[in-house]
Amino acid sequence: MDSDETAPRPRARVGSDFPYRSELLSHLSALILLWETPAVQGQILARSGETLDQPAHQALRHLLAWGSMRPTVLAEVLGTGASHVSKIVRRLEADGLVRRTPDPSDRRATLIALTEEGEEAARGVYALGDRMITEVLQKWSAADVDRYTRLTARFVEDAIAASERMVERGLLPPG
Repeated sequence: MDSDETAPRPRARVGSDFPYRSELLSHLSALILLWETPAVQGQILARSGETLDQPAHQALRHLLAWGSMRPTVLAEVLGTGASHVSKIVRRLEADGLVRRTPDPSDRRATLIALTEEGEEAARGVYALGDRMITEVLQKWSAADVDRYTRLTARFVEDAIAASERMVERGLLPPG
């Protein structure tokens, strides 16, 4: 038996694990921790029969959403270092899913771009996400899903606007 299978797994996180005064922020923290934990995502992918690992899935997802990008930008959006991104890109290149192209704005730099096969694989990553959210919401009414979707869109729009303000002034009280 693999040693990873015998190691105790961390318990699922709940909002009350996070001592924010905001119950909403506590619940969002629990959700982010759950869905962004490589071990959880890796286990889901493995049991789904996926051959690509979680970092490769993340890279494909970002490349399809935002298009070609420099390795340094990919490292930034993945929250990792250049050497780790190089390994991910080499694996994806070997699988024929990405290619390096010269950056037209700076011929010394390269861009990582999806191949046709990579775009198909990236769409498969999004299809898995759709299956995940379908499973999460399977007991919800269509009206509840619609209302939650509209409120989430509003929340994200307001969070982006607030983030831009916070980048300018930090977390000082508005004044």
